[in-house]
This record gives sequence, C-alpha cells and structure tokens, in this order.
Amino acid sequence: MGQGHTAPLYKVVAEGSITTPKGFTAGGLHCGLKKTTRNDLGAIVCEVPAAAAGVYTTNVFQAAPLKVTRESIGEGGRLRAVLVNSGNANACTGEQGEADAYEMRNKFAERVGIAADEVAVASTGVIGELLKMDKVRSGISELPANLGSDKQAAESFCQAILTTDLVQKMVCVSVEIDGQLIHIAGAAKGSGMIHPNMATMLGFVTTDAAIGSEALQQLLREATNHTFNMITVDGDTSTNDMLVAMASGLAGNSELNAQHEGWAAFGAALRHVCEVLAKAIARDGEGATKLVEVQVRGAVSDASAQAIAKTVIGSSLVKSAVFGADANWGRIIAAVGRAGEPVNPDTVDISLGSIVTLQQSKPVAFDEEKALEYLKGDTVVIHVDLHMEAGAATAWGCDLTYDYVRINAAYRT
Repeated sequence: MGQGHTAPLYKVVAEGSITTPKGFTAGGLHCGLKKTTRNDLGAIVCEVPAAAAGVYTTNVFQAAPLKVTRESIGEGGRLRAVLVNSGNANACTGEQGEADAYEMRNKFAERVGIAADEVAVASTGVIGELLKMDKVRSGISELPANLGSDKQAAESFCQAILTTDLVQKMVCVSVEIDGQLIHIAGAAKGSGMIHPNMATMLGFVTTDAAIGSEALQQLLREATNHTFNMITVDGDTSTNDMLVAMASGLAGNSELNAQHEGWAAFGAALRHVCEVLAKAIARDGEGATKLVEVQVRGAVSDASAQAIAKTVIGSSLVKSAVFGADANWGRIIAAVGRAGEPVNPDTVDISLGSIVTLQQSKPVAFDEEKALEYLKGDTVVIHVDLHMEAGAATAWGCDLTYDYVRINAAYRT
C-alpha cells in the first residue's frame, strides 16, 4: 500500500486506533448536548507534551473553538489534550461563545492537571446556539474517568464527535523508521457541509514519532491539500472544521526532518491516514449511497487538475446522474469546461470505470446496460484525460439523493 513503491512504506494496523501510538488515551461520554443518548463529549490526552499542528476552515466566520485551538498551539507548538463536543458548534455565538470555549479549555486542563494552553478545543453541530455549559461542566468533571488506551476507549471518543454521520471513521498504520516501529492513527467526523478547503469535518491524528511542530505542520498541510481538500459532499464549507495532529515522540526514532531518510516514509503514511479518513467522509455523505472518485490526468499542472477534479465532483448534475445510474457523460464534460482551467476542447477522454464514453472529445458507442450496472455499484470512478501535459489529481465525493434534502431540511428538529 505504499503508493507506487515496490515495497510498502507502511502497513495498515487492522485493530489499531488513535490510542495505539504510545502515550495516548482517549474516551467519550454523553453529557446531554444531544437529544439522543449517543456520546457528545470526548477527549484525547497525551501523557507528555506532544508536538502539535493544525489546519483550519477557510470560512470567514470561524467558530470560537478555532480561536482557542490556534492560540494553544501557537503558544509553543505543543499540546497535551484536545477536548471535543458534538451537538453544538459554538459558532456565531459572540463574546459568550468565546468565553465558553475558553472555559472548556481551562476546566479540562485543571481536571487533568495540565496547563490551559496545552489543550485544544473543537466543537461541531448546530450553528448560532449557546452551549449548555452546565451539561458541559458536568461532562468535563466525569470525562477523565472514561479515558483509556484500548480500542473501546478510542471508539467511545469517535462516537462523541459524530453529528449526522452514520459510521465512525478511524484508521491506524505503522512504519519502521530508525529501526523503531512508529504508529500514525486518525479519527474524523464529517457527513454534510463538506467542501474542499476544509469542511464540516473534524479530524484528529496521533503519532508516537519524534518530529518537531514545524515539520509536522508542513507534512500535515501537504497531506491535507491532497486528501481533505479534495473531497466534497454538498459545496458548503463549515465554520468549524479543524484537523489537529499530535506527536508524542515516544517511539524512539531520531527527530524527523526533511533530511531524515525516513521523511518520505512518514509523509506517505500520514497522507494515507488522511486519505482513508477523507474518503470515509465522502462515502458517508448525508443520504449518500455511493462513493464517487474523479481522476483527472493530462492537465497543464497538478493544481489545474485539482480544480477540474473538484468541479466535476462538486457538480450537482453529475452527482444526481450517478445517483440515478445515468451514464450522462455530457454533464461531466460540461463541468470540465466550466472549471476555469486550460482545456483543449478536441482532446478530452472520459470513462466511467473501464467504460469509455468519450474519446478525443467525440462520443463513443458503449453498452448502456453495462454502464447502468456499473453505476449501480457502491463506488463509481470517473476518468478524465485532457491529453495536454502531466498534471494529475484525484477528488472524492458522493451521489446526491433525496435523503440529503430530508436530512438537512430537519437538521435542527
């Protein structure tokens, strides 16, 4: 699984979780922010100060927890914990919302015996409503007793971060560096209000690799650009999305940097973790029945290919056609043409899986029944070849269904 290498750079740890890397515990509980009894408050805690990095939403309206987390990481690039609630985004809540986010940070820090600026805070849920802080305070006081290092504790945390998600999203890989086995794990939530340049997603990465905050930030941003920033469910970018990585350094390797021989292997493993989580978010899109992947090649640059892939994957008409199992390649080429990128209108190829529908911008006769059967599957891959230069990119999304409207029409009720 080493992305083009003859030997794998990393291995997937089937039973691994965010608590597999050395030094981490996690847990969650129900404190009453949700109407259901599903967990709605969770935390990841590291036994030592961990090198930290973060990537945040590009939405102008950024929720209060993002300010708190930026400040915590900015204090010295170190974190000991991240506290997360679901059921309420604490976004567009003014001075009171900001005060509540700081109170969450301070009270959890006090409860687990660490400095306040060693705690990150994340929230997800309904925008514009104040947190029920009495319930949050009660949950914070009980949460440390729910922390553990086993997979059950990790799953308890994963449940605590979900909103409209149908499934938990977690992955763990291992990679050998300096003769030491290093683990990288991730957990995420996201189902709707998902669009490139970060989205309504929360992501958390833990690793026991020895790596500095700046180096981790560089790799995290690179991984994000090729994974989380290449997914879309509905074209909406949230106020709350955040991806935070923590590295305990307890694996025993020499500190990773760009000159280290293990740099590429660690970077590939981190990118794989992010890609698995990103695809899981796309597949779990609100009301979705299938994962859609758009592969663009032959563009004038990778950046151009990214823009085209994201335009195709974000097209409501393309998404609707996939839901209806309609091999309507016209919608695909229309999206390619409106992406605002260089395209030769005479050299475009389009395929649905292995079924060629357009070659050199001319229609190709294909078996409609075979195409129908392919589009009924749970994964649909759209290939676009521009035949210009070597630029390439892949984007992920999902189909657009009746249930998407139903879910979002009643989100607050």
